[in-house]
Amino acid sequence: MAKKPTNSKPLRKVPEAARSKPAKPAPASKPKAAKGVSATQQLKKVDEEIVTLLNRRAELMIEQIDNHEEVASTFNDPQKERELFQTLEKLADGPLPLKVVHSIYREIINGVRHHLRPSRVAYLGPAYSFTHIAATDRFGSNADLVPVNTIAAVFDEVNRGHVDYGVVPIENSTDGRIVDTLDMFQRLPLKICSEVQVSVHHNLLSRSQRSEITEIYSKPQALSQCRDWLARNMPKAQLFEVTSTSTAAQLARDKPGTGAIASRQAAIQYGLDTIAANIEDNPNNITRFAVIGDDVTKPTGHDRTSLLLHIPHSPGSLSDALNAFKRNQVNLTWIESFPLRGTANSYLFFLDFEGHQDEPEVKKTLQELEKKAVSLRLLGSYPRSEPID
Repeated sequence: MAKKPTNSKPLRKVPEAARSKPAKPAPASKPKAAKGVSATQQLKKVDEEIVTLLNRRAELMIEQIDNHEEVASTFNDPQKERELFQTLEKLADGPLPLKVVHSIYREIINGVRHHLRPSRVAYLGPAYSFTHIAATDRFGSNADLVPVNTIAAVFDEVNRGHVDYGVVPIENSTDGRIVDTLDMFQRLPLKICSEVQVSVHHNLLSRSQRSEITEIYSKPQALSQCRDWLARNMPKAQLFEVTSTSTAAQLARDKPGTGAIASRQAAIQYGLDTIAANIEDNPNNITRFAVIGDDVTKPTGHDRTSLLLHIPHSPGSLSDALNAFKRNQVNLTWIESFPLRGTANSYLFFLDFEGHQDEPEVKKTLQELEKKAVSLRLLGSYPRSEPID
């Protein structure tokens, strides 16, 4: 295995000239129609104020990061982000939906991060797949996003130091675990530094009329998550598996009589009509994505910890180990087993639970687990995310 070089990069200092602080404009009030002033003129003035304030906010963020002793923690502070978005929920009282306001602020935050320390991110591609959507939400549209063909390739890119982070799916609320991701954590010594949850809405896309669609393409998981809808509404169409929803969208663009199950972003990118929207069988269909990298986060009070556990292959060993969670009142939220490579009749367990590794009750739980385990590898503690729509 190639040794992973350090990925730490110095923060890019901003020239003093670029930090000149313009006079802070007065808080914007709701625009009122003025006599002799057209709507176009008012919009122009508002745009000038918005751009000035956006740049002022960026300058203050840069100043906050530069002046803080713990630069790394300030650069990526999930707790401050959570507090910001809670504030936005109280302020967002207007025609813009809250998720639009969140998206705007997410781009501002990621834009500043990219300006100071550009990130190169590998993700399971191609573009406009759901993993691409997760990567864009986490790192912003300005990040250097690198699509690769397999989950294993994402892990390899991070492990070899070719990229700073990787984004891979880890579980789906309908189909459960993503086997390839769990397997790669067994193969390579990488960690989870954050997560992104995406509400997965599938759409039937095509350039043909619904009655003309005879073939439907998508990746296996998407077809599985829409199986009931397809059986009821498209019983005569043949279903074909491809490597990604984006590949399916390309086929629907180029081949008459073909439909694709993909995201609304793919519909826009490939010029397809939405024949039917939100066709997933489970309206609460959510995929959780793991961000793998080197970041270490402090406790936020709303965290998740993941680990790999290998216990003796004997009656009662799993029950004995898991009792540690009950004794210490730690909420175990997910457990998956899969065969341990190179052994017979031996299994590795992937565990998720609430809390941070630095919290006393979690520390005690980990200590008790280690006493029962053949081996235990902590994959990381990181803030729990809320699903993005």
